[in-house]
Amino acid sequence: MIKPKKLNKGDKIAIVSLSNGMAGDKIFRHRYEIGKKRIEEVFELEVVEMRNTLKGSEYLYKHPEARAEDMMEAFSNEEIKAIFSNIGGEDTIRLLPYIDFNIMKNNPKIFMGYSDTTVNHFMCYKAGLVSFYGPSVLGEFAENVLMHDYTKRWIEKVLFKAEIIGDVRPSAKWTSEYLEWAKEKNNSIKRKMKRNKGYELLQGKGKVRGKLIGGCIESLEGIKGTELWPDLNEWDSGILFLETSEGKPEPEYIKRWMRNYVAQGIIDKLNGIIIGKPKDETYYEEYKEMYIKVISEECERKDLPILYNMNFGHTSPMCIIPLGIEAEIDCDEGSFRILESGVVY
Repeated sequence: MIKPKKLNKGDKIAIVSLSNGMAGDKIFRHRYEIGKKRIEEVFELEVVEMRNTLKGSEYLYKHPEARAEDMMEAFSNEEIKAIFSNIGGEDTIRLLPYIDFNIMKNNPKIFMGYSDTTVNHFMCYKAGLVSFYGPSVLGEFAENVLMHDYTKRWIEKVLFKAEIIGDVRPSAKWTSEYLEWAKEKNNSIKRKMKRNKGYELLQGKGKVRGKLIGGCIESLEGIKGTELWPDLNEWDSGILFLETSEGKPEPEYIKRWMRNYVAQGIIDKLNGIIIGKPKDETYYEEYKEMYIKVISEECERKDLPILYNMNFGHTSPMCIIPLGIEAEIDCDEGSFRILESGVVY
């Protein structure tokens, strides 16, 4: 896997809308401007808005080729050092016919986002690029009042430093409180935080290592059977990371989806699984039961380490998970660490 170059203060970064176009909608524009300003002032980066980024939901829904065009132009532009996604959505897969994987492979750079941006991450993976499952502009950069320190530290640690990333410790607190983004007055209200109980080891012993691969479980369903879905050998000795969206899928869906991973032979290939905190901790116990039912009981992989309740994906604050990088689950400690840098000098 090709690692992109690290970020430096003053670098140009592209902001793209690759699924939902709400950043350009009048009622959400204030939220976008906060996120943009934080990128510029907190991290001292220069924002480049691609041509279609702010054309709004209606236009971008009708023109997936315009979204793909922004992505390709951002990768092609030598002055741009990173690409940040505005937000996820639910139809990123419609970009696939317009993607040139050679452009991406020949122009490696940081690409970051989460949720339905999972689809774009697997575009990067197909092109052989390390990418970063992490904060979005409208979500984490535009967090109410100010960004979470935990999120800021992970952006600085993973994107600005070409060092081994190391231990990924849980955040002391978390929130999923919903404050309507369309109401501009809510920007001045801090979301209520709750104490975090930390990681939970569902099963496994000792230490295991493997290459990180995964994303939002609902979005992963959308790329099965397409050219983006990795061959079976790509899952060999991997650590699968999964998380659920704000849609809060019912536990029955987790069971059905995981049975598909079993049927494909993927679960038999893996060295471990890490799972993000469910949105609002809804179905917290029920999801656990489904993972154990399918993996331990039905697939009979009681040996497969599963670390649960991690701070990535649809939870605040969040860390960053680089796809294609080797990591380690320590079952005895109940800990997780990333064994490489995600970027190079």
